[in-house]
Amino acid sequence: MTRRTGSHAEPERILVRCPNWLGDVVMTTPGLRALRQSFPEARIVAQLPEALIPVLEGSGLCDELWPVAPRGASLSTLARESRRMADMQFDLGIVVPESISSALRMRLGRVRRVVGFARDPIRRALLGEVVPAPASWGRRRLVSRERFGLRLMEAVGAAGDSCRLSLSVTEAEDARLESALRSHGLSLAALESDRLIVLAPGAGFGPAKCWPAESYAALGDRFAKKGGGVVLVGSAADASSLDAVHAAMKSTPILLGASLDLGALKALLCRARLLVSNDAGARHVAAAFDVPSVVFFGPTSVAKTPENLDAIEILESDHDCRPCYRRECPIDHRCLRSIGVEAAEAAAGRALERDHRFPDTPRAAAAFVTGAIA
Repeated sequence: MTRRTGSHAEPERILVRCPNWLGDVVMTTPGLRALRQSFPEARIVAQLPEALIPVLEGSGLCDELWPVAPRGASLSTLARESRRMADMQFDLGIVVPESISSALRMRLGRVRRVVGFARDPIRRALLGEVVPAPASWGRRRLVSRERFGLRLMEAVGAAGDSCRLSLSVTEAEDARLESALRSHGLSLAALESDRLIVLAPGAGFGPAKCWPAESYAALGDRFAKKGGGVVLVGSAADASSLDAVHAAMKSTPILLGASLDLGALKALLCRARLLVSNDAGARHVAAAFDVPSVVFFGPTSVAKTPENLDAIEILESDHDCRPCYRRECPIDHRCLRSIGVEAAEAAAGRALERDHRFPDTPRAAAAFVTGAIA
């Protein structure tokens, strides 16, 4: 007997157009999990920017991961993408981004039923089914990305009951991390016994999200003085931030930077003792593995990401200009410059005290607070 979702037969082939940002992809995993659990026999394909594909590898949430043609792609590239979609004959397409282009591509790919939210008449016309957004979200969609995705899945008959994030690490990703560590005289085995403190000072959104480089450097030196190994990570776009922190540090951190792809970054973060980062993608990856974290909020508001915060210490300031959601600060960046190194160090101690992943956690946290990281 064919199961039905609302007035529709159960889909056999599902295409999910995922978001374009690392953190948003991670926060979509509760929705993907609900979809997988509700339609275990369906073939589920996730479409996302090529650089983000490693984020979902090994998760078991999808059967295939397809790269989406980037903005500005040639007509021939877009045509190949459309043909690939059409050849698969998708019964259902779920468009997570709210852009017009993402809905249009589903139409060009001849997806039978296209579902998503809509704010404007053009997108509304492109979607086959518009999901109503709760009035409580407001025009700015002040709701967690986890619940945003879950609401879309619920509309197609895949209700989820948890906002828990779902990421996994593959053997291949471990191998890529091992290769990157080898040039620094380290290994995965060493990481298991001497877990590193990871600093991620960049943010793809823009410099307004970034705690000052000199502050990261001073905090990193404090960790190193207590005996903690410090590693700097970030994408190629974060090179200037990484270089600034590295140059300002008196101690010698491990600079991995863009030598790690996102799969290897997962492998590193799941083994980290602590992450210190801006409100950017790395902190969501760490949250999926319950890694203690200190996260700085400047131009953004935690109201959009209020889930999965159990392992996170949030640091933010009280200024009338925030949250502004600007990529660059037009004044003096007071929202983040006013957060001191001492406050960040204290927050790190609090985050570590709540960490129950490893048997030595209470001893290590106490040692951190008193001045020597185990």
